[in-house]
Amino acid sequence: MSIRSLLVANRGEIARRIFRTARDMGITTTAVFVEADANAPFVVEADVAVRLADGGYLDGEAIIAAAKATGTEAIHPGYGFLSENAAFAQAVIDAGLIWVGPQPQVIATMGDKLAAKRAAVEAGVPILPSSDDPTADSAIGYPLLVKASAGGGGKGMRVVESAEALVDSVAAAQREALNGFGDDTVFLERYVATSRHVEIQILGDSHGGLVHLGERDCSIQRRHQKIIEESPSPVVDADMRAAMGDAALALGRAMGYQSAGTIEFLVDDESREFFFLEVNTRLQVEHPVTEEVTGIDLVREQLRIAGGEPLGYAQDDVSFTGHAIEARLYAEDPDNGFLPAIGTVEAFAPAADPVVRWDSGIEQGSVVGVDFDPMLAKVIAYGPTRTEAAGRLALALERLHMGGVVTNRDFLSATLRNPAFLSGDTTTDFIERV
Repeated sequence: MSIRSLLVANRGEIARRIFRTARDMGITTTAVFVEADANAPFVVEADVAVRLADGGYLDGEAIIAAAKATGTEAIHPGYGFLSENAAFAQAVIDAGLIWVGPQPQVIATMGDKLAAKRAAVEAGVPILPSSDDPTADSAIGYPLLVKASAGGGGKGMRVVESAEALVDSVAAAQREALNGFGDDTVFLERYVATSRHVEIQILGDSHGGLVHLGERDCSIQRRHQKIIEESPSPVVDADMRAAMGDAALALGRAMGYQSAGTIEFLVDDESREFFFLEVNTRLQVEHPVTEEVTGIDLVREQLRIAGGEPLGYAQDDVSFTGHAIEARLYAEDPDNGFLPAIGTVEAFAPAADPVVRWDSGIEQGSVVGVDFDPMLAKVIAYGPTRTEAAGRLALALERLHMGGVVTNRDFLSATLRNPAFLSGDTTTDFIERV
């Protein structure tokens, strides 16, 4: 059963990106929006648009009501907002609509980091030494990491160097977790000082089909949030890719995973050991780099899977060509601690050359406020080699005609041209170190 109409419960660049594939597939599109987004490009580009009231993009009932009122069959959550909310996913299904994502029970299990780690252990996936007891530091040693069980994006996370600092760090992480996620459960985990963040993309259908689409290296981060991602990783060879892929598939198979998902790993930069971190039960911000090197449209696959179609290909049919790098263009000031910036976009005109992919949520005249994430666009460059992709991406950023809002454009370009980056010396402490 092919999906004929789709509501995207999101905004900005990801709504536009999902609409683009939906249109290509002949699917009618519905946008939902708050007043601040009334004139945003994603609203204008949708076939139908429904205004949301005060609850906005977190008002699941209003979003489902909008889908029902417009006769829309399916809901795609994008990323963020309600994308990993198991109760919302179940409510969509209970309303007789199609949920474009994995099963609600999988979302619930993987959304609890402790439950996810237990599932990984049962599937034979390596994990870092950890403890559910935030006082059991002796079993882990120092340095260690205090992490929120329901957390993400670096929130509810503290690096602890000594036993004397543990109590205060646990208390601080618990407060941050409670405020950010409504759950103050935290756990302890070994801290790997020199590490990389490498994740494996998987796709599973409702017929038992399951494949991985290789890795993405997301080690360039500020405040534990990714800003540059690439595929393939500069340190993952064929054997390591196969091992990480097998681990991801083992966990995906144990979950009976359906839709697109990402298994995140921490890689020890010295030993090249990899350890399970978490599962993202949604489309990732950085999904375009996988699309560029595999030729597989992940949104198209999500929609096909949600419509009940089989993947139609096996692991041996997946191949990788070239190199892709993505940079996230943020309204923020790198010279002031990467603090978010606001203003009106007075100009936004990407250059025609070099040819790169722009996934943007803005246009000239767009107002950048404080209500939403400050990401303005993602820029993705593909090349036969990593060096060529990096150079192409840096040049595209440098040639972007943009004004009115402070951005991290120059910081991104400088990073992409940095000798340490070009040599592949891209551990998670890159920004602090370089």
